[in-house]
Amino acid sequence: MNLGLKDKVVIVTGGAKGIGEAIARLIAEEGGIAVIAGRKEADNEKTVTAIRQAGGKAFGITAELGKVEDCRKVIDLTMKEYGKIDGLINNAGANDGVGLASGSPEKFMASLQNNLSHYYNLAHFALPYLKATKGSIVNIGSKVATTGQGNTSGYAASKGAINALTREWAVELLPFSIRVNTVIPAEVWTPLYETWIHSLPDPEAKLKSIVSKIPLEKRMTTSEEIAAMTVFLLSGVSSHTTGQIVYVDGGYTHLDRSIS
Repeated sequence: MNLGLKDKVVIVTGGAKGIGEAIARLIAEEGGIAVIAGRKEADNEKTVTAIRQAGGKAFGITAELGKVEDCRKVIDLTMKEYGKIDGLINNAGANDGVGLASGSPEKFMASLQNNLSHYYNLAHFALPYLKATKGSIVNIGSKVATTGQGNTSGYAASKGAINALTREWAVELLPFSIRVNTVIPAEVWTPLYETWIHSLPDPEAKLKSIVSKIPLEKRMTTSEEIAAMTVFLLSGVSSHTTGQIVYVDGGYTHLDRSIS
C-alpha cells in the first residue's frame, strides 16, 4: 500500500532498536525520511546506515530525551536539516522496575522524567511545525497502563499518562487537523524484552508461560506488526482517525487469557 509518505520528515524516538527501529525502517521503505533520536550515537548511526544502504533516507540525532534541552535540540536539528516536520512518533522508554515498595519518591520521579516527559516536550517544541504541515503524532504506549504488572509504578504511571495525553492532545489539536493516536503493544520480542527475560531465574519457562497466554496464534507480536499499525496511523490513509488507543497484541489485553 502506498501510504503517501514520500519525503515526509518523521521523528522516531528510540528509533535505533526494537520497535522504534522497525518503525524507522518502514517509514523509509514508504519513501519517508526517518529522523532517529536516541541516546547512543553508535546505535543511531548503525540503523541510519542500514536504512541508507537499503535505499532509504534517514538521519540520526544523539539526545538524552529526559533532558528538556535535548528535546529542543531534536526539533531544532530536524528543522535545520529538512525545514519541516510531518510527524512525531514518541516511542523511547524502558520498563525500569520502579515499584511502590522497591522504589523511592526520587526514583519514581526519575522514571516519569525518562518515560513520560519527552513525549510532552517533543510534541510541545514540534507543535508550530506540525501545524504548518498538518502533521500527526503517534505515541507508543504499553498494555501495563491497562492491565497493571506489579513493581513498575513509574513505568505504569507514565504509560497511563500517555493514553490520557493522546486524547487530550487530539482534542486540543482538532483546529489544526493534527491527528494524535496511540499504539499499545503487549508482548513484543525486542532487545529490552530479551534482556528482561534472561534476568529471570528460568527464562525459558517464563517465556513459554507468557506465550501460552497470547490468544491469537500463541505467539509474540513482532516489532514489524507494531510498526505497520504505527505507520498506518501516522499516514494520511488514516486521515479521519484521531484520539484512538489501538491495541496490537494478539488479543492479550482484552481477550480471556484462559482460552486454550
